Amino acid sequence: MTVSEAIVYVIDDDDGARHSLEFLLDCAGIRVRSFASADAFLASSPPLSGACIVTDVRMPGRNGIELVEELRRRGANVPVIVITGHADVPLAVQAMHAGVADFIEKPFDDEVMLSSIRKALIRQAGDDQAQAEKQSINDRIASLSPRELEVMEGLVAGHANKAIAFDLEISARTVEVYRANVMMKMQVKTLSELVRMVTLARLG
Repeated sequence: MTVSEAIVYVIDDDDGARHSLEFLLDCAGIRVRSFASADAFLASSPPLSGACIVTDVRMPGRNGIELVEELRRRGANVPVIVITGHADVPLAVQAMHAGVADFIEKPFDDEVMLSSIRKALIRQAGDDQAQAEKQSINDRIASLSPRELEVMEGLVAGHANKAIAFDLEISARTVEVYRANVMMKMQVKTLSELVRMVTLARLG
């Protein structure tokens, strides 16, 4: 997904600030949708894949940091840029600990905001792609039979066919058949590819 295909959600109770950001993003060719509060945003449950959130930190109801914490509780992996009109260092630290992508103080330079948004969207696109690849690998692993899984574990551990055959109490020829099935189902041609795939699937 390119930056132009992504969407930015602007959340700010200040109508003027919200419309200014909408105009800035629109002029930059970035799709934008805005909300007057964090609660309104959460209630609408918009799609978060390939998205970025820009939110004011101080708002009636749920504030920007509470929004970030709620999104994390929901398991939403979306970058959040927090903006504030207050030179509040403890708040900035709290925001960073909550997992925000960036913290920008008002009044901000348009290019600073656009640069931060573009970086967040590029990172998000990379994260989404990695997640999709991981899911694809897990789907392939799920297609293996219990015996094929055992052979794959042996291969990934670096064991030779004969050693796997000994451990599983089957013939080396049978291991070769299972090995061929594993390589075909996992859609790999080399053992190093298989190891890379399984390692990627097991990363947190």
